[in-house]
Amino acid sequence: MMDGGLRHMAYPWEAPPEEAEAIEVAEGVLWLRLPLPMALDHVNVYALDEGDHWSIVDTGVHSRRSVALWEKILAGPLRGKPVGRVILTHHHPDHVGMAGWFVAREAELAASRTAYLLARMLILDVEERPTPQAEAFWRSAGMDAAHLDKRMSERPYNFADICHELPVGFTRVQQGEVIRAAGRDWDVHVGHGHAPEHITLWSRDDNLVIAGDQIISSISPNIGVYPTEPEADPVGEWMESCRRLGALAREDHLVLSGHKLPFTGLPLRMRQLLDNHHGALKRLEKHLSEPRVASECFAPLFKRTIDEGIYGLALVETVAHLNHLFKEGHATRERREDGAWLWRSRG
Repeated sequence: MMDGGLRHMAYPWEAPPEEAEAIEVAEGVLWLRLPLPMALDHVNVYALDEGDHWSIVDTGVHSRRSVALWEKILAGPLRGKPVGRVILTHHHPDHVGMAGWFVAREAELAASRTAYLLARMLILDVEERPTPQAEAFWRSAGMDAAHLDKRMSERPYNFADICHELPVGFTRVQQGEVIRAAGRDWDVHVGHGHAPEHITLWSRDDNLVIAGDQIISSISPNIGVYPTEPEADPVGEWMESCRRLGALAREDHLVLSGHKLPFTGLPLRMRQLLDNHHGALKRLEKHLSEPRVASECFAPLFKRTIDEGIYGLALVETVAHLNHLFKEGHATRERREDGAWLWRSRG
C-alpha cells in the first residue's frame, strides 16, 4: 500500500491467533481474538501482564461461547492468573460485552466516563418495540417502506442481548492521563467519531499503540448518527481526531487495533483515514446536485452493494456525512411532506 511519497504499511503477522490461543506481540503483551455473531466476525483483545494478574483491553460479547472461550484463555495463555483490571476502549458491545463478567470476578473496571455511562445506560435500556424517536429518525432519513415496515414489526436489537450487566462504579480514564500496565507507561489520547470519548493508549517506553476501533488497518470504522442525537456531527469529530492523533504517529509504531491485523506505518494510515472521508464528502456533495433523501445517497459513499445485513449501518453513516455537509454550509435541507429530509448541495 503506497500513497505518493509516504512510506508503506506493513503487517508483522500474516494471521491472527487461533481460537483460545495468544500471540505475544511484545514483552508482556498478548494478542487474542474472539468471535462475533455479525458480519465483522471477530474482535481483538489484548492482555497486559501485571505480574500476579492481567489487565485486559476490551472483552468481546457476552455469550455462552464467549464465557467458555474465556475460561480456556484464563487456564491457557493467561496461565491461571486472574484478570485484575478491564480497560475499555469504548462502549460498543463487542468491546464491553464481557466486562461485567470479569467485574463479578473482582476485576477493576477502567473506562472513559462517557463510555461507562453509555454502556451502562444502553445495557439497562431494554426495548421491546422501536421508539417513536427511532421511527421519526428512520423516516427523516428516507428509509424505504419495506425496511421501515420490517423494523417497526420487529423487536429492536438491545445491548443486553450480548452484554453482561455492568456494576455501579468504575475508574475514570481521561485525556492526558498516564496508565501503568505491562511494565510500561501509556499516554491516554481520546478520539471521537466512531464512539464518543474513545480511549487509545500510546506507550512511552516502546513503539506500541493500543488503538481500539479508532485506528484500524484496512477498514474505516462506522461513523454514524442515531436517533439519540440526530443532529450530531461525528464526521467532523472523526476528522479532528485523525488530525490530532496523526500528529503523534511514527513510522515504527506497532498499532494494535480492535479488528484486523496489527500494523506499522501509522502516518500513512492516519492520512488515508482522513482522505477517505474528504473524498466521500466531495462525491456526496456532487451527488446532491439534485435533491435526495439519505437513503438515495449510498452510491457515492460505499464501494459495495448495500444489502439487508448492512443497510442500517449504511444509513446512519450516510446521515453522518450529510449532517457534516450541512453544518459546514455545503448543503441545504428541507422537509418533505412524508417527514424525510431532502438534501441538496449549495454548489
